[in-house]
Amino acid sequence: MQQSQKAALADLTASETPTASIEDSVIVSYNQKPIKNRIAQALKVGLIISIGVTGAFILAAIGLYFAISGQYLVSATVVDDASLPQIKINGVRLHAETYGDPSNPVIIVLHGGPGGDYRSLLGSKSLADTNFVVFYDQRGAGLSERVPAQKLTVPAYIAELDAVIDRYSPDRPVTLLGHSWGAMLATAYLGEAPEKVARAILLEPGFFNGDEAQDWMAQASQYMSGLGFYRQAAIAAIQSLHVSGPDSSAAKDYMMSEIIHRFLNHPENPYHCPGEEFDAAAWRFGATASQTAGKTGAAEIELIAQGAERYSGPVLLLASACNDWIGEDAQRAHLSYFQNGELSIVPHSGHDMIWDNPDETLPLIRAFLDK
Repeated sequence: MQQSQKAALADLTASETPTASIEDSVIVSYNQKPIKNRIAQALKVGLIISIGVTGAFILAAIGLYFAISGQYLVSATVVDDASLPQIKINGVRLHAETYGDPSNPVIIVLHGGPGGDYRSLLGSKSLADTNFVVFYDQRGAGLSERVPAQKLTVPAYIAELDAVIDRYSPDRPVTLLGHSWGAMLATAYLGEAPEKVARAILLEPGFFNGDEAQDWMAQASQYMSGLGFYRQAAIAAIQSLHVSGPDSSAAKDYMMSEIIHRFLNHPENPYHCPGEEFDAAAWRFGATASQTAGKTGAAEIELIAQGAERYSGPVLLLASACNDWIGEDAQRAHLSYFQNGELSIVPHSGHDMIWDNPDETLPLIRAFLDK
């Protein structure tokens, strides 16, 4: 052993490695241990804090769950409530009702969304004195039957509208009265079957192409952010846990309805006049229909106004005076899509103008119908 140690020492000397270097390396190895210990301790502390925060969050969520417990009711669809007026179109049960004499000119009313219902548009049933007015909740929306997302496409909505027209007016062209998304659907149908439409009334369609859709989403995102919005969304999510029926979509529909209501009532959202609330009535919102629409691809969006320029019949675009988002300027731009279009402005009204100001909106519609 002594000879090998001497040989090793000779080797070190031959390599001319200074003694100070050996001592430095020893010092470094000693100093690394406390650094590793401190890192390990920091990780432990971080883990403890993380567990504590997670635990506090879970406890807060549990506390909130019990604090807001109660009954959060959701209306039954036609599937579970046989007393609701309904029709079956393309294999799907739709909530629908009609007003007036079937021998009169037919008006098909198309609600907004996708996912909304026609409740706030029922004021237009006053047109039934000279027309046969048809209301229906679109598939997956309002009180109509819920369907899978793959059946909630623009072509599916167009086919459904076509079948509704064939049911109520197989031999005569109809008037389409569409609001918001419903006005977009009406526009899509003009390009698909122009011969089946005598005239169209479009109440603030949102967008007609991909660029407009992006602009709409960019502004909408401003009203769906911030601590206040996220707080209300979290409360809605927990409230939905207390929804026990009447069907498997009810809880999700409830949560989405509360979120959409918050979006519409954002103080800076011009869908309502300044200082007022968006209080348009509704029965039930279709969450899957809304979420599916939010994922619509650019190619499908382009179907909305594709071929609309070929429609030669009269088109009335209505814009609300309070809405500077998709109001007068946006609808004036939309006039370029139609051969025979005109624009009227509804005073003191937000986006849901038949609900907000029927006394000004319905006379404009009547004057157009009488031309």
